[in-house]
Amino acid sequence: ASFGCRINHDNKGNYVVKVDGVDISPNPVISGKPATFTISASTSQAITGGKAVIEVYFFGFHIHQETHDLCEETSCPVTVGNFVLSHNEVLPGFTPPGSYKLKMTLSGAGIKQLICISFDFKINFGASESSVSDS
Repeated sequence: ASFGCRINHDNKGNYVVKVDGVDISPNPVISGKPATFTISASTSQAITGGKAVIEVYFFGFHIHQETHDLCEETSCPVTVGNFVLSHNEVLPGFTPPGSYKLKMTLSGAGIKQLICISFDFKINFGASESSVSDS
């Protein structure tokens, strides 16, 4: 997974927040079923609040965007050190299977950009009730 975003190249390494890893469950994501993106991160300064902008791309096309209160994605205030961001997403049943990219930009109170994280994930079609699975 790549944790940088192409924007703000000059800003690289100056982010308040550093990302250690991303865990996607289930992986691959199943359309129409909830998926959880858990991001392990650390911060060099306390964060009292802010926004998380989530964008989803499909083969490079921007298909979805939503904004959340940062405190819905993690418990606030975030103290200096390690913390976990957890984002739940239900991609509609008609979401085509394939390769996606999720981009999350965090901004804090008075801090323009805490970090921008982007990582790839795959979507498989959910099995409908009537289909018989091969075991």
